[in-house]
Amino acid sequence: MSESGQDPELDRLLHAALGGMTPQEALIAASRADAENAEEKAAAIARNRERALKLLAALEKSLG
Repeated sequence: MSESGQDPELDRLLHAALGGMTPQEALIAASRADAENAEEKAAAIARNRERALKLLAALEKSLG
């Protein structure tokens, strides 16, 4: 019997779909990618907030 409890052909297709990773390795990789995306998103939010504050300050200064 195969690793997944199915036929060997299905296991081969699953292995190929996962890029040679085990299902556990694929889950770990996806989790790491999600964490990196969250960090990038937080950094972008901080940059946008800083830009918005600078723009607001410039507008307030120009309006006197």
